[in-house]
Amino acid sequence: QVQVEESGGGLVQVGASLRLSCLVTGLTFDMYAMAWFRQIPEKEREFVAGISAGDSGIVYADPVKGRFAISRDDGSNTIYLEMNHLKPEDTAIYTCAVRFTVASVRANDYIYWGQGTQVTVSS
Repeated sequence: QVQVEESGGGLVQVGASLRLSCLVTGLTFDMYAMAWFRQIPEKEREFVAGISAGDSGIVYADPVKGRFAISRDDGSNTIYLEMNHLKPEDTAIYTCAVRFTVASVRANDYIYWGQGTQVTVSS
């Protein structure tokens, strides 16, 4: 059974940093691509960043380029999202998603999802 569990969310001030983690178990981790999406109420889920299997490709959404960094540790079945220079518009529920091999920006391409972790950036 595949399990996806995020952690690391919280309430921070504008300009602060935060690191999210996502632990994925129940599959051969290094064969899968991982991504972070975010969502606020009454808006569609938005792609944030994705990393392909074997670190073969990393992609970021334009609003987070240069501020966020996605990484993976295949030895611990964990991916990370390092978020710097946080802005109020980064406030959302951040969710980890999993699909085979190559990262995609489309939510419908992902097969496993976590429950999400809340990030709130206060001004």
